Amino acid sequence: MKIVTAAALSLSLLASSPVAAQTAPAGDWRTVAPENLLVIDTVHGRILVELEPRMAPRAVSRIRTLADQGFYDGLKFHRVIPNFMAQTGDPQGTGQGGSDLPDIAAEFEFRRGRDAGFVPVTTSPTGQLGLVGSVPVTTQPDAQMMITADFKAGAQGLFCQGVAGMARGGQPDSANSQFFLMTGPKDELNGRYTPFGRVLAGMDAVRAIKAGTTANNGSVADPDVMTRTRTAAALPEGERPTVRVATGAVLQAEIERVRAARGAGFNVCDVQPPAEVVGG
Repeated sequence: MKIVTAAALSLSLLASSPVAAQTAPAGDWRTVAPENLLVIDTVHGRILVELEPRMAPRAVSRIRTLADQGFYDGLKFHRVIPNFMAQTGDPQGTGQGGSDLPDIAAEFEFRRGRDAGFVPVTTSPTGQLGLVGSVPVTTQPDAQMMITADFKAGAQGLFCQGVAGMARGGQPDSANSQFFLMTGPKDELNGRYTPFGRVLAGMDAVRAIKAGTTANNGSVADPDVMTRTRTAAALPEGERPTVRVATGAVLQAEIERVRAARGAGFNVCDVQPPAEVVGG
């Protein structure tokens, strides 16, 4: 058993984390459902992404379907811009292709109920900032739920480090098979692209993916590939990783540790829930 934490924080911050699974109450960790754990194997190592169907059910369903069909196996990371993102999922390897399935509608925003388990981190002039699952969000406060017909509040996922998003064409409802993994925050994507999950482990592998340059819009001449991509539920039992993610007091302690370390520069993108990866 080992502790693996994604690098949404600086390496120095992660190295100083006091979190330890063996000393925390069992109720302070949740286990990611196998169908919500995307396992991406690369030559640089394994990348584990927690899918968030409460935020983007259509995108999550599409990623699950294509991954478990083997669609993504061997596909290139055709567009990679350092400190921004690594994009893949195009069978043509050019950024122009997709699957045979129809495009899916945008999920730029979602409705958050009390059962979403929102963890507040900080506030902004427009509402609260925090986490739904492992994904950072901005949202209306809980009090808004008392005056809405569905007893929910509006929320939007944020494109921080580690967040997984659906690529699309010029039209909002044009996402299909391509997706990207963020290696740096990009506020300009918020509300314009669909976030569907976040890397829990393997950010070192994401950052090691062969990159293009900003000058050529990230196009990679000799790109790395996804050697195999499946949900954990589709993998043979002996190859299936199990991931637990910090909640409760453990997560709150991590939030406060990072808040103190970052000082005035602290924001929700700095918070990455510690994750424990077992087996696989």
